[in-house]
Amino acid sequence: MLRTIAGSATLTQTIRRTMDRNLCSSAAGVAAKRLTGKVAIVTASTEGIGYAIAERLGQEGAKVVVSSRKQQNVDRAVNDLRSAGLEVTGIKCHVASATDRKALFDHAAEKFGGIDILVSNAAVNPEVGGVLECSESAWDKIFDVNVKCSYLLAKEAVPFLRQRNGGSIVFISSIAGFQPFQLLGAYSVSKTALFGLTKAASQELATENIRVNCIAPGVVQTKFAGALQESDAAKEETLSRIPMGRIAQPKEISGVCAFLVSDDASYVTGETIVASGGMPSRL
Repeated sequence: MLRTIAGSATLTQTIRRTMDRNLCSSAAGVAAKRLTGKVAIVTASTEGIGYAIAERLGQEGAKVVVSSRKQQNVDRAVNDLRSAGLEVTGIKCHVASATDRKALFDHAAEKFGGIDILVSNAAVNPEVGGVLECSESAWDKIFDVNVKCSYLLAKEAVPFLRQRNGGSIVFISSIAGFQPFQLLGAYSVSKTALFGLTKAASQELATENIRVNCIAPGVVQTKFAGALQESDAAKEETLSRIPMGRIAQPKEISGVCAFLVSDDASYVTGETIVASGGMPSRL
């Protein structure tokens, strides 16, 4: 095990410093308006990282379409984001449904006139355990949603991006794609696949001014990462592997995404940005 810091004075001080920085916790903390005039679709965006990304893109001036498998979650997220003064709409979308995906893109085009940005964030992990312990049914579901649906969303977004003479696609992967998590074996492999999808798609679309990039977050404070924090022992082990000594907040990933879909990253394509608090990724 790497150094243990959970419960220590060092951890307490690190968390306090993080809170003091405020992590762009309000629209007032976002000075840039890099996305004015842009339209963004963010899948699985009613909570966690997806919600934080939708919020940040809206704060930077984008019109945002949020989506989730449950209409009640979509309604709640839309109301919250609109209450913050953001221009947002939403629609129920299970990314594994071709009908729902078509409705998502049609909704964005109808409400906002087009699409400039796709953030593919939806993912599942129905089983916890090593990669070779994964059942066939869970493996199929993980790869269907995490990989196949990301591919299909990108493929179906391209005609809309072409109408705008360019755009940006971002896949949300994971640090586990570089360094597999023992408890998330099959999930880790699916996230590795997104690195290859990013590289291949970016090369095909580069001449059309459509950029394709990827984000590999570390451990983020979300319900999805609950298996890594469900007990004191699990959280201690997780924290021991993070050199910064703390778990990320969703807003810390949203800023990376905002950069990638903005003109500040106009010469960046085919890349994966790691935001992991120093967890090892690649050489």
